[in-house]
Amino acid sequence: MKVKVATYNIHKGVTGIRGRPRIHEVRLALNAIDADIVFLQEVQDRNERLVRHANYPVGTQLEYLAAKLYDHRAYGKNAVYPHGHHGNAILSRHTIGQFTNHDVSDHALEKRGMLHAVAQVPAPRGKVHDVHLICVHFGLINRSRLRQASFLIDFVEREIPPEAPVIIAGDFNDWQRRVDTLLRGRLGVREVAVEALNGTKRRSVLDRILPWRGGRDAQASVARTFPSFAPWLTLDRIYVRGFRVLSMQVPKGISWARRSDHAPLIAELEMR
Repeated sequence: MKVKVATYNIHKGVTGIRGRPRIHEVRLALNAIDADIVFLQEVQDRNERLVRHANYPVGTQLEYLAAKLYDHRAYGKNAVYPHGHHGNAILSRHTIGQFTNHDVSDHALEKRGMLHAVAQVPAPRGKVHDVHLICVHFGLINRSRLRQASFLIDFVEREIPPEAPVIIAGDFNDWQRRVDTLLRGRLGVREVAVEALNGTKRRSVLDRILPWRGGRDAQASVARTFPSFAPWLTLDRIYVRGFRVLSMQVPKGISWARRSDHAPLIAELEMR
């Protein structure tokens, strides 16, 4: 069974400086990505200021993004303010049986969450596999990220059966790749960029200027997603267990830079 997944920080569906809506462009992006499961960060599911703009969609951002594209969705509210709230979300073409949001905030100034959902993915011979989906958005401070990664690891070890397939995706803000080392070392998960490029030597000028530590990890640096107008950092990641990585891509260009400050990371997987 093949599954196409993507992770995308949509920057609340607004432009960075003036805060003008661009949720329509984000929906076009999801159409172009055409993934079976999408992990979203910074979904501003309610904003009373944005609804005043002409042509702003009726209902919530998540309802608008999912309409006619995804029948199943999960949302975890992380940050709440007087005019609205935002958080992580998962859109899926496969049934989501249950989902829970966990507060992993490390301090009052950064509200962060970890959204866990279980999708029922069809398999050969009429079977259905429960695939655990975890969408995260980690903090900007290194110590916070490491504590949040430890929470994630403890959760997976405690709550998810060791033989169950798992997809962990999101904005890790882990430009130093310390969380990456922790996750791969303790959970035994595979990072899609490394797996997709294993055995190749696709290295750019940036890779030679800022080589990543860890030998093979240099291959993952082609998956740069931030900032979208000139990708420099590999902040967005997808980790898998129980899947084979078939391909990985990061769409780039002016049209994608206009949609968010992050570019999406897309991977095609095959269940083992």
